[in-house]
Amino acid sequence: MDELTQGTVRRLVLLRHAKAERAQDVLTDESRPLAPKGRDQAGAVGKALVADGVVPQVALVSTALRTRQTWDLLARALRTDPHLRLEPELYHASVADVLTLVRDLDPSVTTVLVVGHEPTMAATAAHLAGPGSDDAAVAQVRVGVPTATASLLEAEAEWADWGRRMARLVSVQRPG
Repeated sequence: MDELTQGTVRRLVLLRHAKAERAQDVLTDESRPLAPKGRDQAGAVGKALVADGVVPQVALVSTALRTRQTWDLLARALRTDPHLRLEPELYHASVADVLTLVRDLDPSVTTVLVVGHEPTMAATAAHLAGPGSDDAAVAQVRVGVPTATASLLEAEAEWADWGRRMARLVSVQRPG
């Protein structure tokens, strides 16, 4: 571990996409767009991240239309230009898949946003939540989270070392 990354707090935000339109016969699930309510939610998530001082340097986003639209709308509020990585495997991801992406992050990155789907976003937060986690937040991720819900986890461990019970689940927030 080099001096730059030793003792650095890393923050991971796991975000379930904003509210999408209902599935229709003409659309595949992957091509479902955000509903008007979802568009509002996504913008509110971006504003909440800025207000909380949790602005990602890297965004890992599922290639589904609703996740890309969630990212596009929340990114407008960030006032920075995080590195965007569209990750097709996030569409059907397991907890292990999400952790593989996180563990491969550059150690100099300290804040990451993953925009994905349920039940994986909540399950990943529950898997990572360890000692010092907020009890109410842990209870929420154990049962799943509604659309536009962000789970914030923190740990001093290098990304490569993130695993079961290695982080503190600080909060689970759903703007407005």
